[in-house]
Amino acid sequence: MSYKIIEKKELAPNVHQMKILALDVAKAAKAGQFIILRIDEASERIPLTIADFDATDGTITLIFQEMGKTTKKLAKLTASDEILDFVGPLGTPADVRELGTVILVGGGIGIAPIYPQAKAYRKAGNKVISVIGARNESFLIFEDEMRAASDELHVATDDGSKGHHGFVTDVVKNILDSGEKVDRVVVIGPPILMRVAAGMLEPYGVETLVSLNPIMIDGTGMCGGCRVSIGGETKFACVDGPEFDAHKVDFNLLMSRLALYKNEESECLDMHDHKCTCKGEK
Repeated sequence: MSYKIIEKKELAPNVHQMKILALDVAKAAKAGQFIILRIDEASERIPLTIADFDATDGTITLIFQEMGKTTKKLAKLTASDEILDFVGPLGTPADVRELGTVILVGGGIGIAPIYPQAKAYRKAGNKVISVIGARNESFLIFEDEMRAASDELHVATDDGSKGHHGFVTDVVKNILDSGEKVDRVVVIGPPILMRVAAGMLEPYGVETLVSLNPIMIDGTGMCGGCRVSIGGETKFACVDGPEFDAHKVDFNLLMSRLALYKNEESECLDMHDHKCTCKGEK
């Protein structure tokens, strides 16, 4: 069985949106979960968080950034192409329930997985304040979708090309300092953003959750590749997460493990790029 790509478009430089026909996955998917795909028999398995799902038409929406060999290969596919393996939904769904006021923070490509959570939290009866950010305006994604899913939307860019000139954490701090009663903050983005946000939010005593995407292989907890340290205990992100208490995450260990195969990944990407150049591919 293979999975057909229904729609493909570029949202920002090297950032792509892909809608895939996956009936069973779409019927079971919930906010906060992810899938693992394999393009073909010669490809590696990679995890991607579900950015949206539609049980009626049986589609899963993914958003990914070209980073390594596999995401570059995935980016070359177009509508009507097929993916060999598409496993999911995996992971524990986000803990969505009525709390009161929830701040959802998405940084860069992390805006994609924060979107289904915004819809889910609002549907559950919460006031949703969303804060999204990117390096500059050209890298902002899902702005219209996030505005529609939120009671308030704040935008930040590192260079000030749109919205607040600075980081998403600045905006969150301003909201908390204004006296707004906030019951939970969810942060999804690069590990450095989640680590900084956790440190900044700790003095406020507000519950803070992050979604971790460490090294994953089988997605079932059997291989142990996705182990993370949470409050001094070993957890497996693919089955115990990917959502965890930000104040308990050992971010130093997480980031060191993410860099474990950096040299091998660079060599693989160099070989891929060289092969494409030799074949005259763009």
